[in-house]
Amino acid sequence: MNLDLNEGILIQEGDVEEEPEEINVMPLESDIDRGDEDSKKSLRDNLRKTLNHTISRSGIPRSNLEGKAHDVDDVPFDAGNTLELFAMAKPDGEETGNVAATIGIMQALISVFLDDKDKLRCINAGRTRITFVLRAPLYYVCSSSWGEPESVTRSHLEYLHLQILSIVTAAQLQRIFERRTNFDLRRLLNGAEGFLSSLLDRLEFDLAMSTSSLQCLKLDPTLRKRAAEALVPSSKMKDVLYIILVAEGRVITLIRPRKHSIHPADIHIILNTIHSPSILNSPASSSWIPLCLPKFNPAGFVNAYISFLRRDSVVTPDVPTSSPLESIIDPEPTPTQRSAAPPYLAHAPAPLALVCVSGGGDFDSIRGWCDSVTERLEQEGTLDIISNACSARQTEYSVADLGIPGLRHFVYKSRSQVQITAPTFEDPYDSIDDHRRLFTLYQTLHDAIHAKSGQEGTLKLQYIRTERESVMGWITQPFELYIALSPRLPKAAAVGAANAVARWVKKEEARLFLKDAPVF
Repeated sequence: MNLDLNEGILIQEGDVEEEPEEINVMPLESDIDRGDEDSKKSLRDNLRKTLNHTISRSGIPRSNLEGKAHDVDDVPFDAGNTLELFAMAKPDGEETGNVAATIGIMQALISVFLDDKDKLRCINAGRTRITFVLRAPLYYVCSSSWGEPESVTRSHLEYLHLQILSIVTAAQLQRIFERRTNFDLRRLLNGAEGFLSSLLDRLEFDLAMSTSSLQCLKLDPTLRKRAAEALVPSSKMKDVLYIILVAEGRVITLIRPRKHSIHPADIHIILNTIHSPSILNSPASSSWIPLCLPKFNPAGFVNAYISFLRRDSVVTPDVPTSSPLESIIDPEPTPTQRSAAPPYLAHAPAPLALVCVSGGGDFDSIRGWCDSVTERLEQEGTLDIISNACSARQTEYSVADLGIPGLRHFVYKSRSQVQITAPTFEDPYDSIDDHRRLFTLYQTLHDAIHAKSGQEGTLKLQYIRTERESVMGWITQPFELYIALSPRLPKAAAVGAANAVARWVKKEEARLFLKDAPVF
């Protein structure tokens, strides 16, 4: 296979064959007796044996040759994976039983390696992996038998840490634990359980979070541009940092200062915050939330004004039929455009929302400006058209729309835009277990291509075939592509499908990605 990295075209030369997770958050300091040096050395040696395994837990061998692929007869997956935050700091009352013992063991394991000026990354025990992430003064532990790569569980723990920092800044945590090493963190996180649970739900199935990117709402570029132009703040708005319009849990447009970019992780923290039950289910139409954006400034807070513009799932527009905006959206959705919400949003509505992030405290000015913007969007008919497009599922697309034989699903990431696009999950991935299985295969490809779990080197291509599907990951300078196909298709068909997907996305990129958003 030849890969033209500049044009993103893959050329086939020949048909060459080739669960429940439980997360603990605990203070780094430990009062546990660490035993004598011989015991600690023996424990370190035994644990390190588990870190020397080069074979993936899912049993999938990685390619050692660039562009080569492997056939896999079967990949075991555990069904029914959930993430639960069940203990923080020191437990008390009825929690002092097994939970306290578990925390004590975790503290002892980490302390043994810290004494040796080393860090414990993970422990492999059969199909179970226990992953550790240390972010002083906290450490995080995740036990999982799902089958995902180590880098995935580490990423989940990193996001959990960032969500906690959005509530309690890194500087605050440092000061607190310097004064009291046994401080119970639950006192500071009281009432924030909804934010953490919501994050863990998103992590299970959010493709954008898994690829450290942003997924935008599919929308006509003229409509997206019109909405963006209405959101550009006046010169009087001195402390505004970011303005985000969101629908269906995805970004429609994002306005930022010319000198400020925004990290995808901070966007995900914002999206998770506004879609958490305590915010989403509030009867108030708008809210002020103090928020720390860890990638922007881990030591301080900003203020986020959240205004829900549409809560109803269906809105009948009052726009005259002669409006130029009316022609932007097709009046009747095709059958392939009717789909379900993302799994992490399926239990709750995802209303149209406006978010204004400000570094200052001029709340009245921000609120007044947002109200005037909302009125303009209403008068121009923009909100009604977006709402009805979402209700009719015209902001989604199906893999059938591409017309590529054997193609079942794909994830395309534009590396320059740091954004992804993907069709809806349909048969044979319309059940939660099948959805999870494919998601884990994508994660395995992503991990292998980027060598995120200690592999010898990165890859440009990785191919996996199971009894149920074949999947291929491919990275070029312009994009990353992960596709799922029928396992009966030959390699040549997989290559042809990958090229066809790349061409289709290139043709539709104005609708699929947020490009050339205004700055101020």
